[in-house]
Amino acid sequence: MGRGRDHECYNAHEVSHVAGRISSEELRNVKPFSAYIHLRKKSMARILLTVILIICSVRVFGQAKPSPKSLAEYFTDVSKVTSRNRSIWNTDLYGPILFVDPQSRDLYSNERDSAGVLTQESGLFIGKLPKDVNIANTSIRWNGNRWAMILLPLSDNRNERLALITHELFHLAQPVLKFKSVDADNNHLDKKLGRTYLRLELEALQKAVKSPGREGITHIINALRFRKLRHQIFPDADSTENLLELNEGLAEYTGLIMSERTPEQITEHLVNNFDVFQQNKTFVRSFAYQTIPVYGYLTRKLVKEKWNQDITMKTNLTDYFIASFKVNIPSNLETYASRASVNYNGEQIKQEEEQREANNIKLINEMTLKFIKNPHLEIAFERMNVSFNPSNLIPLENYGTVYPTLRITDNWGILTVEDGALMSADWSKVIVTVPVEDNNNGLVKGKGWTLELKVDRYLIVRDEASSNYYLRKK
Repeated sequence: MGRGRDHECYNAHEVSHVAGRISSEELRNVKPFSAYIHLRKKSMARILLTVILIICSVRVFGQAKPSPKSLAEYFTDVSKVTSRNRSIWNTDLYGPILFVDPQSRDLYSNERDSAGVLTQESGLFIGKLPKDVNIANTSIRWNGNRWAMILLPLSDNRNERLALITHELFHLAQPVLKFKSVDADNNHLDKKLGRTYLRLELEALQKAVKSPGREGITHIINALRFRKLRHQIFPDADSTENLLELNEGLAEYTGLIMSERTPEQITEHLVNNFDVFQQNKTFVRSFAYQTIPVYGYLTRKLVKEKWNQDITMKTNLTDYFIASFKVNIPSNLETYASRASVNYNGEQIKQEEEQREANNIKLINEMTLKFIKNPHLEIAFERMNVSFNPSNLIPLENYGTVYPTLRITDNWGILTVEDGALMSADWSKVIVTVPVEDNNNGLVKGKGWTLELKVDRYLIVRDEASSNYYLRKK
């Protein structure tokens, strides 16, 4: 979230969020891709959360260690690009950046840290990221500075590299741009009708990107009508989707425009990303990376180049785009959408989502048994920072969301999860299966998870009545 040279610092109770992205070019090389989220607890009642998706490609573990010279060149390139494109947000987004090797935790920065931990070498500032700091494409406060953290290795594709880094720099600049890092749950996008009308919206947008002139605008209008119907079916969706789109959607749009692709390359990139998106097992935290870059680029091209400068935290983006493209919403929207869907693979999408819904009910029942009805371990948060993989989220109604992998740091230690954990709906605690191994020296293990516990201050107790386990202070 870099924004010129002013830096606003977050205190210990404010938020550390991920900013990241999926690239269609890199996905061709992907093993299971993963994404991470970072957040700190602001209060038991209110959590600010941002999500982002990043790629772990096959080459990550086999690529040679980057040379300081190449990283210095990347910093110089990004600095020139943000300067050239300062008119996008009327400010230069360049700011403190950490390039971090996720395996060695080696880090390389373009600026000195306020604590003086980093050492200057070959035009960079170099050091090690501590174990208690989770690694992700994100913006963080560390050693007296706020930084955009970027995972190494970076893409060899300059456009992809610029898009990722400037996405993160937008997040760093959010305080200056007066955008808050906040979003809400969008679990309706894991339900049949939520997914159906999102997919229809994206099918229409894909045709809009491919189509010239008036035909393209027709597809944009239909996309927005599918969106409005989804919001009618799920009344809170308008506001919850808007929060994530203001946060991650605008960041992704910024990266797209600052990537310095040609118009032809942007079209190809957007079209390819439609196919990438459809491969996601869940859309609840990934949709904004798809929707706003497309709407934004089409608005930039067809209506107003600097439309984004109209946007504030009070803007409803759906209403903004509806007004921009002069969209009339039919009184019987459901009937209209049913007829229009035949032009956007509607029948195939309907059948696929009905089958997914049937399969998902079984999965939800299994997860509810595993984390709610069966004995388990509950760990309450105090000052939590978490990274997780949202590529296969499983929302459990009224209970929270199951995440396949997690790494949580808190006052009590470090929890690493590799076989699923339930994050409560209010983000006050995490639930894992019962512990099966405790070496009495701080290392506690269960099926698919490990807890490095600070045993001088905390212990795990068993409640005889429920057979559940709880983390307690001594």
